Amino acid sequence: MSEVLNVEEVFGSKVFTLGKMKERLPKAIYKEVKKVMEQGGELSLATADVVAKAMKDWAVENGATHYTHWFQPLTGITAEKHDSFVTHPDDEGHMLMEFSGKELIKGEPDASSFPSGGLRATFEARGYTVWDITSPAFLKEDATGVILCIPTAFCSYKGEALDKKTPLLRSMEAVSQQALRIVRLFGNKEATKVVASVGPEQEYFLVDREKYLQRPDLIFAGRTLFGAPAPKGQELEDHYFGTIRERIGAYMKDLNVELWKLGVTAKTQHNEVAPAQHELAPIYETANIAVDHNQLVMETMKKVAGRHGMACLLHEKPFAGVNGSGKHNNWSLGTDNGVNLLDPGDTPNENIQFLLVLACILKAVDTHADLLRQSASDVGNDHRLGANEAPPAIISVFLGEQLEDVVKQLVETGEAAHAIQGGKLQTGVSTLIDVDKDATDRNRTSPFAFTGNKFEFRMVGSSDSIAGPNTTLNAIVAEAFCEAADELEKADNFDIAVHDLIKKYLTEHQRIIFNGNGYADEWVEEAERRGLPNIKSMIEAASTLTTDKAVKLFEKFGIFTKVELESREEVLYETYAKSINIEALTMIDMAGKQYIPAVIKFSKSLAETVLAVKEAGADASVQAQLLGTVSAKLAAAQAALTKLEKVTAQASAMEDVKEQAFFYKDTVKEAMAELRTPIDELEMIVDKEVWPVPTYGELTFEV
Repeated sequence: MSEVLNVEEVFGSKVFTLGKMKERLPKAIYKEVKKVMEQGGELSLATADVVAKAMKDWAVENGATHYTHWFQPLTGITAEKHDSFVTHPDDEGHMLMEFSGKELIKGEPDASSFPSGGLRATFEARGYTVWDITSPAFLKEDATGVILCIPTAFCSYKGEALDKKTPLLRSMEAVSQQALRIVRLFGNKEATKVVASVGPEQEYFLVDREKYLQRPDLIFAGRTLFGAPAPKGQELEDHYFGTIRERIGAYMKDLNVELWKLGVTAKTQHNEVAPAQHELAPIYETANIAVDHNQLVMETMKKVAGRHGMACLLHEKPFAGVNGSGKHNNWSLGTDNGVNLLDPGDTPNENIQFLLVLACILKAVDTHADLLRQSASDVGNDHRLGANEAPPAIISVFLGEQLEDVVKQLVETGEAAHAIQGGKLQTGVSTLIDVDKDATDRNRTSPFAFTGNKFEFRMVGSSDSIAGPNTTLNAIVAEAFCEAADELEKADNFDIAVHDLIKKYLTEHQRIIFNGNGYADEWVEEAERRGLPNIKSMIEAASTLTTDKAVKLFEKFGIFTKVELESREEVLYETYAKSINIEALTMIDMAGKQYIPAVIKFSKSLAETVLAVKEAGADASVQAQLLGTVSAKLAAAQAALTKLEKVTAQASAMEDVKEQAFFYKDTVKEAMAELRTPIDELEMIVDKEVWPVPTYGELTFEV
């Protein structure tokens, strides 16, 4: 019988929570720390020393020997450099363990080799990590031992943001300040801040590790660059929400425990649509903590998979022909005195504050649809957005029947006299109760959908950091709130002014509302008629960061400077070019060293068979025909390989980073597709015993 797990004892056991601070810190120190966490400001060095000692003592009691400033560079993953607590021995030779307030608050990790988009040269090594006091320190345990991890921001010597965390924190302050102006207009004097909360659902694939290690494309690129479809995919929809297999269940159980220890509120687990695909969803948290926790979720998923003899694939499209993985970013705003700004209530048509907030968000999304699209861009996500599956690359907002009707009334008549109610759901079964029905259905094809009291941004890629999307969301909404507050604060008659402003915003930005099927071809045509942008690739989206409109937005709220935006655009081009180059080189390596030799071996065997059958006086036409087919496809593969080698070398020699990125997209990717086609076709006819790598069927069904 397995040991009974006490979740209450386990949860947060590896986190230096407020509760642990309260236990270990003097009352005055604890109050000062809590005040800074809630209201901002700086700790005195004396206070920081006390906090650092308490944090170190707790960590050492739990086996820690080192600490690290844990940060999130522009790679999209996390970074850490470990320093031990060990200092010089005392006179009697006893080793001392120390950790100062200065070491807690600030680090200098160098970290000059991370991408910076020209913000600093590699030889300019000074960069600073600064403690994010609002995100709790935690313990990571692996082969290196137990490490105290201190969440930090990462900035250059000149103060420029070199990470994902710093702009996010800036955007959270911006949206809080502007949202406070809105709630003040409606008489809320008690709230001191408005908090952006996020709940990111994480999709992922699990494959057997031994098979994974036989696929260089999975190892180097994170996705299969070759592979014919398995006889069965997701067409029966029998994997979705299906019974979780024993091996996967054991993995999920261990994953939950590890995440709970780290204070991650892992709530929901289930099988997703594609074979071997699964999902984990947490409870909502403050945006920066949600970002930190999602990074821990991805790291822990990979680590725990290894323990179970599996590999976790976080790529957006690890297998062609079946659904890829996204990360649904559920975002909302709430005051610190308990008011959810996105809660419409029972009668949304009468909830003027909600209608103003909704109108501002619609305005923000319509005005900055290009930026929002960019925030969900990464190399792998190009295989999802605007390609083989939804959500589409076109930004639109789903409101649902109830709110769409309210908006329509306001636009057409200036008044919303009623709101559609849900009524009762009658099952037609006497033993099942009739249940209250929501006034609105859901739309799983919408990239930005209102789902009751939050917006679900469904475009984000499964491997990507959610810092970027939430920074952008906070920024664009802060701008809309600011412009609304500027107008309403000077109004002579607030009631009339807010009524007119809501109608104005809804009328001007109603084109962004779309409740229909976002997967349909007709929607692409309709969106074009509405004038909505359709940005199909990551590098086409990159330039939206540096438009005059974007620079004005981000500089107004101190989230990014123009230089910081230009650096990020350059990093995107570099990342794209390097990623596609890795994929191309991996394809060249696999085709030249694995696939083509295997097919040559098979064709040699076929040729010998043809000769042997003919010598025996039998009909060898079937064997000869198969040999001809294999030889033709082999020749096509060799020609495509030669072409890919040529254009990849050509791309590598290019110096202009933007030109290079577009060459990889338009030329190298096309050559990659040309090489994949004959090899995937050969997989369907070459002897299984000869084929050099595990197939889709083996990878996705033999887990």
